[in-house]
Amino acid sequence: MRNVKAIFKKQLKDTLKNPAQLIQFIIFPLLAFVMSIMIVTDFEGVPEEILAAMTANMPNMVTMQATIFAGMGLITVITSIISEDMDKKSLRFLMMAGVKPGSYLLGVSGVVFFVSFFTSVAFSFIGEFGGADFWIFTAAMMSSVAGSIVLGAIFGVMAGNQAAASGLVLPVSLVFGFGPMIAQFNETVARVLHVLHTQQLNVVANYLTTGTSDTPLWQSFAIMWANVAVFGLLFALVYRKKGMRG
Repeated sequence: MRNVKAIFKKQLKDTLKNPAQLIQFIIFPLLAFVMSIMIVTDFEGVPEEILAAMTANMPNMVTMQATIFAGMGLITVITSIISEDMDKKSLRFLMMAGVKPGSYLLGVSGVVFFVSFFTSVAFSFIGEFGGADFWIFTAAMMSSVAGSIVLGAIFGVMAGNQAAASGLVLPVSLVFGFGPMIAQFNETVARVLHVLHTQQLNVVANYLTTGTSDTPLWQSFAIMWANVAVFGLLFALVYRKKGMRG
């Protein structure tokens, strides 16, 4: 635990000093807030029946930005953090000092998870989730956050340096970030992406908004944490194979 605490403290200081990383935790809820206000303003005075018909197929702006944050923003952030450690040989020194993969991942990802909690709560408020729905949505957000953190960690170690990290993680983050939004309009895409944690975040949010879902809540959470478990095993394998050479 001493290693985890030391890595956590170091990474927290580095993150707070890095505007490029901090903006990822702010920009998406801010966009969701602005878009929500714009929609209310644009449709002000429209009868409820007409408004319901006009917005029936319109994606929920809060859900959309929350999914992009969890699937795209966070994967990019954690990949950048770890690839930077690889670039500076910090990860190699940590391994030589006997730091285990789990300790390193907990220390680094703990910072991102901690800061993401406040972003997730902001999304819950902006989405106007109340009572139990507030905590269900926040829990779903944090479950998806955990999956993206571990997935980003895998690509950070695989890339080996910051230059390669951007190109490697971009297509993956686009699928995890924008895929669920496309799935709202295409059933085939929704079925294909059903196993992804970001798609299940979308499923939970839609259930809380509409009250109906083909996937029970417990199953959505099970899929999200199954993602975390699988990605965690893959990270351990990649860390052992590439960490010392990074």
